[in-house]
Amino acid sequence: MDVCVIGEINLDLILYGLPKELVLDRELLASGLALTLGSSSAIFAHNLALLGTKVGFISKTGGDPLGKIALERLAASGVDVSRVKQAAGRTPTGLTVALPYLQQRYILTFPGTMFEMQYSDIDMEYVRSARHLHVSSFFLHRALRPRMAELFRQAKAAKLSTSLDTNDDPENKWDRDLLDVLKYVDIFLPNDREAKKIAHTDDLSKAINLLAGLVKVVIVKRGSAAAICRSGEEQCSLAPPTVKSVDDIGAGDSFDAGFIHQQLRGAKLEDSLAFANLAGAYSTTKEGGTEAFRDRSALTSFMRQQWNSANRGPLPLQG
Repeated sequence: MDVCVIGEINLDLILYGLPKELVLDRELLASGLALTLGSSSAIFAHNLALLGTKVGFISKTGGDPLGKIALERLAASGVDVSRVKQAAGRTPTGLTVALPYLQQRYILTFPGTMFEMQYSDIDMEYVRSARHLHVSSFFLHRALRPRMAELFRQAKAAKLSTSLDTNDDPENKWDRDLLDVLKYVDIFLPNDREAKKIAHTDDLSKAINLLAGLVKVVIVKRGSAAAICRSGEEQCSLAPPTVKSVDDIGAGDSFDAGFIHQQLRGAKLEDSLAFANLAGAYSTTKEGGTEAFRDRSALTSFMRQQWNSANRGPLPLQG
């Protein structure tokens, strides 16, 4: 196993073609629907596996059909899901409803078992058997969060490299316990808004300076604008390619997968950033965060064409 991912898993219910106004107490119609594998952690694991990295996944689901479907879709990518536990109680698997609207989207999440996974649910021997630990959705892991720093500390003690993507804080508090975790994080992957919220500043440059002092590598994702990668005094910035986009759900998680895939192969930061941009852009070409990656031949064709056009050498897809 190359990467152990610890995080949440659920399905995304996506409704397309919304009316111009969402009016209360009206029966409004959508013109399209997709039910895809969702959650930052599962999207990351799924797409990383299809890029050619060996991935194991630790999570908790309910004993409901949605949890079963989500696990089946993740396992179909080649991810080892043998360490996913089923909750003993009646709490169901979570679900996210996404409503793409113009260039933005509404996101409504029922957390379910996301809130219940705790440190005792994690097989640490399994974690230590990996080369790298990745965690997404820091603020959704309420039961695990008090021991998140310990989890990362143990991973580092076992000589794993580590990465973290916090995603949004539903409470918008951005508490400082995250900074204790960042002491043990090698690669930190926030987006523009998250970086500024974590640093408690509206100045992105100041946010990057602060975060670069806490982790080895910080990458700030900026949607269609150029992503910024900083390691010590070294900094590079690259814009993603232009593609015909369906939605940007999971684009950041796909970006993360591309970056980690390259870093585990010893790539330079700029090459890792370029590959991450391709992975993030490609994920937007179909519904949700994983549908584009399920067609491995189309994935390989896209990545090879884009990579070769930039004259960056052999395509680094296979493990």
